[in-house]
Amino acid sequence: MADIEREAMEYDVVIVGGGPAGLSAAIRLKQLDPDLSVVLLEKGSEVGAHILSGAVLDPSGLDALIPDWKEKGAPLKVPVKEDNFYMLGEAGQIRIPNFPMPPLMNNHGNYIVSMANVCRWMAEQAEGLGVEIFPGMSCSEVVYGENGEVKGVVAGEFGRNPDGTPGDAYEPGMELHGKYVFLSEGVRGSLSKEVIAKFDLSKGHCPQKFGIGMKEIWEIDPAKHREGTVTHTMGWPLGGNAGGGSFIYHLDNNQVYVGFVVHLNYQNPHLFPYMEFQRFKHHPMVGELLKGGKRVAYGARAISEGGYQSMPKMVAPGVALLGCSVGMVNVPRIKGNHNAMLSGKAAAEAAYAALQAGRAGDELSDYETEVRTGAIGKDLKKVRNVKPLWSKFGLLASLVGGGLDMWTNTFGFSLMGTLKHGKNDAAATGEAAKFKPIDYPKPDGKLSFDRLTNVAFSFTNHAEDQPAHLRLKDAAVPISVNLAKYDEPAQRYCPAGVYEVVREEGKDPRFVINFQNCVHCKTCDIKDPSQNITWVTPQGGDGPNYPNM
Repeated sequence: MADIEREAMEYDVVIVGGGPAGLSAAIRLKQLDPDLSVVLLEKGSEVGAHILSGAVLDPSGLDALIPDWKEKGAPLKVPVKEDNFYMLGEAGQIRIPNFPMPPLMNNHGNYIVSMANVCRWMAEQAEGLGVEIFPGMSCSEVVYGENGEVKGVVAGEFGRNPDGTPGDAYEPGMELHGKYVFLSEGVRGSLSKEVIAKFDLSKGHCPQKFGIGMKEIWEIDPAKHREGTVTHTMGWPLGGNAGGGSFIYHLDNNQVYVGFVVHLNYQNPHLFPYMEFQRFKHHPMVGELLKGGKRVAYGARAISEGGYQSMPKMVAPGVALLGCSVGMVNVPRIKGNHNAMLSGKAAAEAAYAALQAGRAGDELSDYETEVRTGAIGKDLKKVRNVKPLWSKFGLLASLVGGGLDMWTNTFGFSLMGTLKHGKNDAAATGEAAKFKPIDYPKPDGKLSFDRLTNVAFSFTNHAEDQPAHLRLKDAAVPISVNLAKYDEPAQRYCPAGVYEVVREEGKDPRFVINFQNCVHCKTCDIKDPSQNITWVTPQGGDGPNYPNM
């Protein structure tokens, strides 16, 4: 790689990722100084193409960044009118009343939104301020300076052959250098992962914890549609097999977001998160809502769930991690977008102050201080014990103990202190022989669908003549270790059917990677029990093309 010559462009700040964190940083930098040179690189075909979120948006981040967002036409059109929480059994449900819920769980004042469209609107605001935005530009390498600081990134490399060698139409891309580089890649970004490892940023913090979130958009019978209604469920079908739950959000135009989250610290390797989601839709309460409707989109994304305890150090020389690259999701609230926006704003303000002082390439420690002690830290600290309680003692303990802890934290104290997370999600995976296989009903094609049918509704696409962006450290491990020991859970934990174990008569099983199906959720990079799979960026513009997610 070292012999490839690339042109370089110089900027004040280089931002990787066009999600709410990166866009907020870009906007805030230009608000503070219109003359700053700011570039934002987005691997999706357009800003918003790779954005998937619930999403009930707490507007506090947007309020802080663009106070007049209503006048500027932000796509926040559906305020929450009704907030429901149910515990499901196989055939029925019990509603949990709202009054015992801590105040922070209240969704009134929030909006049901498409975060993909919110990001598209934010990109318009950023460009209007003079930010250079380049979609379809994957950032494949970190560029380091003479003293080991992060100096920039390589973006826009195209045309490698499947074996990694430069092809006939090879384009080496460019180096984009910044006095500071912001990594806002979302959950488990490849450059963020490299930087965290290189500078040992996780030292002294709990391991990050994750969930896999899957989502469909449905158009339903207008008679059943209740615009502004928010419903969350727990319990069936997961039961004691895994933590997680669902969301059902009624937006406008007779559309409903139906989503399902499975915590990735589950032990039983036979568990099939995607099929748990499909089974959930057959619950009488859900099935009745969706009957006669049609699914119009599908997608999946890993979610950072470690919260307060798991946030690594966020700065190293020349670089800052933003939003979900750090892990700022408030798990019980299922919200992280407001914190992502606030982190982008805080990083921008720290970089602006540093640039004004003539600094470059050092640590933006003011940013980290603001995140940990300001609005983000306060938001995450209140709920810090909910996830570890759930992981260690189950759903009921989390509901009761976590609920009590959130109440006491509302008044500024905790009876539990700060509970720690245990091992990472990959290490939590148990051996197949110790667990019963789970029998999943076959999708009926009306309420439930097989993975490949659904993946078509993510509109994902990857050029076939490029190296696979899902890399095995050791090609033998999936069969010799994972199949033998864990029944190769990659066959099940991937929500897009990327991984197969192919068995042919008279031949040994073989492991196949269908990388064209990948929706960039990163679950494989997180959950593989051997930690043998590394997710890297494919060439720019590839991957899902989410409409209205």
